[in-house]
Amino acid sequence: MVSTVTSSSPKWDAKLWGALILLCGIVFLDGLDVSMVGVALPSIQADLGLTTSELQWVVSAYVLGLGGLLLLGGRAADLLGRRRVLIGALAVFTVASLVGGLVDDPALLIAARFIKGAAAAFTVPAALSLITTTFTEGPARNKALAIFNAFGASGFSFGLVFGGLLTSADWRLTFVLPVPVAAILLALIPRYLTKDRPYLGPKRRYDLPGAVLLTAGMLVLVHALVEERAVEGVIAIALLAAFVIIERRSSHPLVRLGILRSGPLVRANLGAMALFGAYVGFQFIATLYLQTTLGWSALETALAFLPGGLLVASGAPRMGTVISRYGTTKPILASTVAFAAGYALFLPVDATPYFVTFLPVMLLVGLGFTLGYAALNVQATSGVADHEQGLAAGLVQTSFQMGGAIVLAAVTSVVSAGTTGDYRAAVGVVLGVAVVSIALALVGVARPQTEEAYALDPA
Repeated sequence: MVSTVTSSSPKWDAKLWGALILLCGIVFLDGLDVSMVGVALPSIQADLGLTTSELQWVVSAYVLGLGGLLLLGGRAADLLGRRRVLIGALAVFTVASLVGGLVDDPALLIAARFIKGAAAAFTVPAALSLITTTFTEGPARNKALAIFNAFGASGFSFGLVFGGLLTSADWRLTFVLPVPVAAILLALIPRYLTKDRPYLGPKRRYDLPGAVLLTAGMLVLVHALVEERAVEGVIAIALLAAFVIIERRSSHPLVRLGILRSGPLVRANLGAMALFGAYVGFQFIATLYLQTTLGWSALETALAFLPGGLLVASGAPRMGTVISRYGTTKPILASTVAFAAGYALFLPVDATPYFVTFLPVMLLVGLGFTLGYAALNVQATSGVADHEQGLAAGLVQTSFQMGGAIVLAAVTSVVSAGTTGDYRAAVGVVLGVAVVSIALALVGVARPQTEEAYALDPA
C-alpha cells in the first residue's frame, strides 16, 4: 500500500496523488450512476409500464444491496486485503451495469440494480478505508476525505447532465455509461495501489448470517412501508432483532456493538440516515413532479438539479480546512438547517417560475450537502483504530443507504395518484426527517466532545 501521510510530513508525491484520485474515482462512479438513473426514472416508468411503487425499487434495490452488505464489505476489506476486494467487486459492478442496460424485464432490471449495489457495498468501504489508513487522522485525512467527497459530488453533477442527455436518446444508455469508467479504474488499480496484506491472525470469520438478516430485514421493511402491510413490518422488526442478537453473541460479529458506545459516532450515523434519506425522498418526488406533472424533459430536469451539485463540487474540497478549524458539530448543525429550509421552501409544490422556488431550494440543498456530508464522514471515522476503519467506514455508509431506502419507501407510500396533494404530503415527510436531523445536531452542540482530534492546524 502507499506510504502513510502524517501531519509532520504533509508532502504528497505523484504516487500518492495517483492513488487518491483513483480511489476518488470509485465514489465518482457511484455518484455518476445514482444521479443518471434518478433522472431517467420517469422514462423507465413509461417504457416498462411500472407503477410508482414498482418504480421506487429501481432505486431501493441499489441502496438496499449497497446498505445491506456494506458492513460485510468493510469486514472483507479488513480481512482479505483492500485492493483485492476492490478489484473483484469493481469487476462485478461492471458486468451488472452492462446487464442492466440490456434487459427488458423489470424484475431482471431490479435484480441487476441490486447486484450493482451489492458490488458497491465492497468497493466503497475498501476505497474509503484505504484513504483512512493511508492518511493519518487530522488535517491530512480531512483534506483527503474532502477531496474524496468532492469527487462524489462531481460524479453526481456530471451524472445529472449525462443522464439528461442520454435519457433523451434512450434511458438504457444511463446504465451502460458506467461500464467504460469502471473498466478504466480496473486497469489503473495495479499501477497505483500496491498489494496490502490480508489478515494473518486466527481463522477469518465473516458473519454471513448477520449480513443476510440485515439485508433481508431491510428488504422486508421497505416492502412493508411501500405496500402498507403491518404483518411484514412485524417480520422485518423480528429479522432486525435477530440480527442484533447474533451480533451480541458472535465471537466475530459483523458489527462490534461496543463501537456504538461513542456518542459522536452514533450521532454521525443517525445524521447520515436523516441527511441521505430526506434527500433521496426529495429527489424522487421532485423528479416525478417536474417530468410527470409539469411535462419537463429529462434534460430540463437534470439542469434544474445541477446548481446544487455544482455547489457541492466547488465547496466540498474546502471542507477539510473548515472541519480542521471548527470541528464537525457546527458544520453538521448548519447543514441540517440548510436542508430543512430548502425542503420547507419546496413544501407548497407549485408551478411558480424555476428561479423563484426550485433554484433557491437546490442552492440550500447543495449547501447542506457541502457542510454535512464530509463532516459526518469525518465524525464517524475519527477516534477509531486502524484495524476497525473498514467497520467504521462501512457503518456510516450503511447508515446513508439505509436512510435512503427507508425514507424513500415512506415517501412512495404517500405518492400514489401523483396529485399535487400527494406530492405536498410526501414533501412533508421529507421535511419532518430534516427537522429530526436538526434535533440530533443540537444534541451534538449541547454535549460537546473533545475536538482536538479535528481542530488541528490546517497548514
